[in-house]
Amino acid sequence: MFVDLISLSFRQGFSTITMQLARNLYFGFEKNITRKLREILTALQIERTYSKREILEMYLNVAYFGHGVYGIQAAAKKYFNKDASDLNIQESATLIPLLKSPAYYSPLVHPDRALKRRNLVLHNMVVAGYLTEAQYDSLKQLPLEVEEFHLRSKIAPYFTEYIRQQLNRLQDSLGVNVYEDGLNVYPTLNSKIQACMDTAVARELPKLQERVYRKLQSWKEKNEMPDSVFQEKAKVQIAFVAIDHHNGHILAMVGGRNFEESKFNRAVQARRQPGSAFKPFLYTAAIDNGYTTVDKFLNQPVVVINPDGTRWDPENYNREFGGPTTLREALRLSINLVAVRLIQEIGPAVVAEYAHRMGISTPLRPFPTLALGSSEVIPLELVSAYGVFANQGVRVEPISITRIEDRFGNVIYEKRGRRREVLNKATAYILTDMLETVINRGTGARARYQFKFYRTAAGKTGTTNNFTDAWFVGFTPHLTAGVWVGLDDPKLTLGRGESGAMAALPFWATFMKCVYDTLHLPDDTFKQPTDVIRLQVCAETGKLATNYCPKILNEVFNIKYHPTVLCDNHTGPTPGKKKKRILF
Repeated sequence: MFVDLISLSFRQGFSTITMQLARNLYFGFEKNITRKLREILTALQIERTYSKREILEMYLNVAYFGHGVYGIQAAAKKYFNKDASDLNIQESATLIPLLKSPAYYSPLVHPDRALKRRNLVLHNMVVAGYLTEAQYDSLKQLPLEVEEFHLRSKIAPYFTEYIRQQLNRLQDSLGVNVYEDGLNVYPTLNSKIQACMDTAVARELPKLQERVYRKLQSWKEKNEMPDSVFQEKAKVQIAFVAIDHHNGHILAMVGGRNFEESKFNRAVQARRQPGSAFKPFLYTAAIDNGYTTVDKFLNQPVVVINPDGTRWDPENYNREFGGPTTLREALRLSINLVAVRLIQEIGPAVVAEYAHRMGISTPLRPFPTLALGSSEVIPLELVSAYGVFANQGVRVEPISITRIEDRFGNVIYEKRGRRREVLNKATAYILTDMLETVINRGTGARARYQFKFYRTAAGKTGTTNNFTDAWFVGFTPHLTAGVWVGLDDPKLTLGRGESGAMAALPFWATFMKCVYDTLHLPDDTFKQPTDVIRLQVCAETGKLATNYCPKILNEVFNIKYHPTVLCDNHTGPTPGKKKKRILF
């Protein structure tokens, strides 16, 4: 008290054990005279009510012992991997200095300091009559034996680390120490959905890894690479994330094949080319600007001169081409040549603007190559952007923490995903309807016929040059999820044939089927807004169908842009023309 008075500041705390107990239980750590007086008065009441032994017991059960550990039982587990009741004398003496300065005397970080301080505690036990000199001489010779307990999180370790990083960024603005203040953090994770994601990864990753090892053998032999080096370089990595697109809650997350091997969270930190998984943004720009699903573009070779003067000769995945193709068919079959012709009409800058508006924050190079996903994206952002389609044009910012409470239950932080309408409902629904076609009878059809996932769903595959990256991003009325697989080194490939449909879709389909079966979700349908109409049109002309059109499509249109005239190619028999007589 004298030091504080002459300095007119709180340089020393002048707290007894009972005062510290009162502070830990009731008052927190704010430094002001009011809190100190209340602490003193409360300590007096505690002293009158409890014995010294009871006070010490309560104190040891709430005191901070460093490394995020509160209470003597947790400390015994952390430093010696045993219960407090099983601690021996020298182990107990190692923990006591942590009450004075948990960081300075940590046996994990500063074992020399911890050993000296432990022996000082043992000496004081001799002075106080709890040990004999002979016992002290024997105990002080013993080494500092610490067996740190590592709590290996079996549930969502990448998500847990993601939360920790966010708390680190928040603590200054909240005025708290996230490791010492006993906060209650409420995350968005759904453990059942996370379990489905973990199951899907455990089931499908070994199959993919085996294929990749086999396909890269020739590359290994050409480089004369030892088996150990090859197996490390050829490890398939994964980013997998699921969100509730209605409120932005991140429901499940996997950031790599093994958290213990690599803490790098590819779901939120990696930037990879999305390939054809980027095409929905191109088609969104088209539909939103008056194009329809039945508009046709040539599926023929095209030569593009980029703004930097380089020549680009895009090809389809199967290196085949054809005639005029509708936008629906082009998206269903992921036809590159149609996408390139479309982006040349719309403009790459316009497509980039739509992608940014829907949640992509990474730089997007405004070249025609953008139609095929040449600019890098972050997996979480791509998944969140697809959620705009499912959420009728409303983007909801993804969040992982909904609320934080202090140790007394007071809410000190609350978060809701920011909502913003970025597309009109008609555009969002038409794209959803087109992406349903991808899963029902397009490049994503394996989800149906092989993995038996028959619920209402929409999505898109993605494959980059040389099979470096494979994607599948899809959504249902209930949730949106996306998966990326590849090798950390973008110079390496998964191997020929490892497309989004082959390498990535199995994870998504297995996961979605598990979620629906586990949570018993109803098979709801996507809601058609009032400004979208369904019309029967001629497959050949795209105009309103007549009874004589040979092939009729049942298509969706924005009410502002729907066809209004009848097909004039198929109008029936010519009036007044006599039938030829047939003689038998």
